[in-house]
Amino acid sequence: MSPPSFVIAGAGGNASLTPRWDRVDSRTLIALARKIYFQHLSESGQSLEPCGVVVNIQHNDGRVVFEAPTLLPDEQFISADLIGRRLRRPRQLKDRLRGAGM
Repeated sequence: MSPPSFVIAGAGGNASLTPRWDRVDSRTLIALARKIYFQHLSESGQSLEPCGVVVNIQHNDGRVVFEAPTLLPDEQFISADLIGRRLRRPRQLKDRLRGAGM
């Protein structure tokens, strides 16, 4: 039996921390990450800014992290930038023209 594989992120290993969006339900994943992140911010008296959240959808839980994490196979890292960003589709050119009164 082979040992379990782990994703280890070093200083330059941030590419491995990007979720595989084709393998996850992004809406559920980001919603859970936001819930964990904002709960931490409201309950914590720490002045440190988290770098993101490690989410385990299988267990419907996660943890706030302050440095690049080591991920288990069922975990996804969602950066604080993605959690705080408003997700919306980019506007098409004709939508922009329509909004400009043309």
